[in-house]
Amino acid sequence: MLAELTTTDILLYISIPITSGLVGWFTNYLALKMTFYPIEFIGIRPIGWQGIIPSKTKKMAEKSVDLLTAKLLRMEEQFAKIDPHKVAEEMRSSLMEISVKLTDEVMDAQIPDLWHRTPKGIKHSVYEAAEEILPEVVEEMMVDIKTHINELIDLKRLSVGILMKDKTLVNEIFLKCGKEEFKFIERSGFYFGFLFGFSQMVIFYFFKPWWILPLFGLIVGYITNWLAIKLIFEPRRPKKYGPLVLQGLFQKRQQEVAKEYSEIISSRILTTEGLFEYMLRGPGSAKLAELLKIHIEKVVDHTAGVSGTIMKMISGEERMKVIKNIVFFRFMQELPISIRQVFDYAEESLDLKNNLRTKMSALSPEEFEGFLRPAFQEDEITLILVGAVLGCMAGFAQYFILFG
Repeated sequence: MLAELTTTDILLYISIPITSGLVGWFTNYLALKMTFYPIEFIGIRPIGWQGIIPSKTKKMAEKSVDLLTAKLLRMEEQFAKIDPHKVAEEMRSSLMEISVKLTDEVMDAQIPDLWHRTPKGIKHSVYEAAEEILPEVVEEMMVDIKTHINELIDLKRLSVGILMKDKTLVNEIFLKCGKEEFKFIERSGFYFGFLFGFSQMVIFYFFKPWWILPLFGLIVGYITNWLAIKLIFEPRRPKKYGPLVLQGLFQKRQQEVAKEYSEIISSRILTTEGLFEYMLRGPGSAKLAELLKIHIEKVVDHTAGVSGTIMKMISGEERMKVIKNIVFFRFMQELPISIRQVFDYAEESLDLKNNLRTKMSALSPEEFEGFLRPAFQEDEITLILVGAVLGCMAGFAQYFILFG
């Protein structure tokens, strides 16, 4: 029977495993692309497509930071590393400028003529009274901030909010941290498809209904995606099979992934500037203002007590209340600028990048799997079925091209 085959027939049959391999590669490649792209919906609803992950940005953003908030980062632990005394030292020059500026503004508002005629020596005594207590007050502020840090910074809300503003960032986290696994899915599609193609070739030689190639295309598309995903995550822990030691590809790369993840989080999501900005302007800003108001009033009371001669001119409970409100309001305006002097020290102390990398490297295989798996679990069956449908379509094309 083999002798009856022409050279053309032989080439056609040989092409089946090669084509099957290409189908396996293409279906895996396209299924992956459809997982992440397009970022926005293309088409006319309900007909069209949007990447599986971008279509569920909020849900995927929450899943992508679950590991961060549950296992890797505690704000109270991080801010415990910051020394309040050091913060006061870093801000000293800025605090001195603020104390002079706010003193002049208050006096110009309350007793402009008298303040204009006040000798420089007396003015300096007022400035010095504020300058004397400000560093101490800033230290006390930092102690309060550290104590209430979880009320001031909602780590999950902050992270999800940033990811929601930039859908490409969610993709970037998964694509960068799972880059080797996604490459494997593409390559394995060809290898598995090629192997399955041999059995497909043998069956087709003896049995030639028109539907056999589309059916095998469907099977190849389904199995190659399913098998590739299984091999990425299983077995979770190293297992010996004779001389072979097998472990899921993702688990093998835990150290490398930890490095990549910590770099993205510390440079794109939880930057030092971003944390302080969120504290000053985010949902916890009202609580921050409540904490700081007490300390600002202490500065005013101390300055008033030391600078008796001048302050007698503006005595009175109501006027002092007005002064405290002015000082507090202006201090809160100046704080976002002056706090920048602390960023370098805070970044060094928090050391988010190395801290995240160390903790992620120490996760158990089961905990570590929970980081990348959501990218597949969210629509794992969709990903596999997309591969199956594309494989079936390729099988039809293969039949008509080769044997039509």
